[in-house]
Amino acid sequence: MLDPNQIRPHFPALSRTHNGQPLVYLDGPGGTQVTRSCIDAMADYLSRCNANHGGAFVTSAESDAIVHEAHQAMADFLNAARSEEIIFGQNMTSLTFAISRSIGQMVQAGDEIILTRLDHDANFSPWHLMAQDRGATVRVVDINPDDCTLNMHDFERFLGPRTKLVAVGYASNAVGTINPVKQIIGMAQAAGALTYIDAVHYAPHGPIDVQDLGCDFLVCSPYKFFAPHLGTLYGRHDLLASLPAYKVRPADARPPHKFETGTQSHESMAGLVGTMHYLEWLGNTFPADYPDRCHSARSATLHRAMRAIQTYEHTLKTRLLDGLQRIPGVRIHGITESTRLDQRAPTFAIRIANLHPHAVAQHLAERGICVWDGNYYALNLTERLGVESSGGMVRIGPVHYNTTDEIDRLLTTLEEIAAGAQRA
Repeated sequence: MLDPNQIRPHFPALSRTHNGQPLVYLDGPGGTQVTRSCIDAMADYLSRCNANHGGAFVTSAESDAIVHEAHQAMADFLNAARSEEIIFGQNMTSLTFAISRSIGQMVQAGDEIILTRLDHDANFSPWHLMAQDRGATVRVVDINPDDCTLNMHDFERFLGPRTKLVAVGYASNAVGTINPVKQIIGMAQAAGALTYIDAVHYAPHGPIDVQDLGCDFLVCSPYKFFAPHLGTLYGRHDLLASLPAYKVRPADARPPHKFETGTQSHESMAGLVGTMHYLEWLGNTFPADYPDRCHSARSATLHRAMRAIQTYEHTLKTRLLDGLQRIPGVRIHGITESTRLDQRAPTFAIRIANLHPHAVAQHLAERGICVWDGNYYALNLTERLGVESSGGMVRIGPVHYNTTDEIDRLLTTLEEIAAGAQRA
């Protein structure tokens, strides 16, 4: 089992205090803290080989080697077949808007696109806008509001010969639901549709194997899994090679650079490589069972690391769920059965009776506990749950560097806040 006492020294931010208390970072869904190896790699890049791409001189060649290593490391993290299937960008939203323009060239008037109410708006609005531009029809899969899971009957009835694309999240960034993406991908493939998976929220919490999933595209954000602000897109090489790219004329016409417009954040890519070194250490130090289907030794190590993280986080979400259910006045949106915890990430969205979510977040902030409130860009979901007009929800999002003591400190504070609201 992963030992947080060995993990936490790798994250410098965890030593910070606020109002005389250690700061508790439960804001992971909005972006995690980064590792020392990430910080060191970024500083080394900027101080030693900061240069643009493609030069004949030494610092450019060294920079290009780091950029290539970042593509290969990300391919290993996702178990992609080759580094050319990895595209970097500013963030997932920018990448999705860009690739939607390319995929849109395959969509004609009367074609159909399937989206869901559970998704972050970055996996909804780009496709919705593209459909408007192309004259396509959008079908929106509803949720089961009692547990915030997708209505799979909607998928079955919406899929048909005119379906060109199915865009769905691996896990909900708001309520933590892990969707049956492999099943959905299989259904979409049977109908002849492309699949676009938003794995931003799932990536910090479990291993991702794009070859096993069989998806056409998958996006995630390294800053959500202990690395710098970056977005990354996996795409099947044959698709990337065939799609038109909106780019300046002198740019490389081959994947991945075909889709990497302008000068990338090379220092952030260096930081990503540093984070992968940390995850390799974790996978070797706390090895966990993982099916032997990875294409490289590093990929296998990274996937063992993510399995170890997944196993440890089960303890955190069990403790958090049990504690939240014991606090009078707290309502949890999403899966709440302890027997179904494998169907959710350790991300909990709650409301406390008589209190605005922002007020709860402020109370926690005063006590040195970081959480988010609002809709976190999952606007369709908060509207569907009827909470958008009243401030959304409070989102609690531990990751593997959090401890059970921090969960207990949160729960004690929430008890005090809820009790005060009931007395008011």
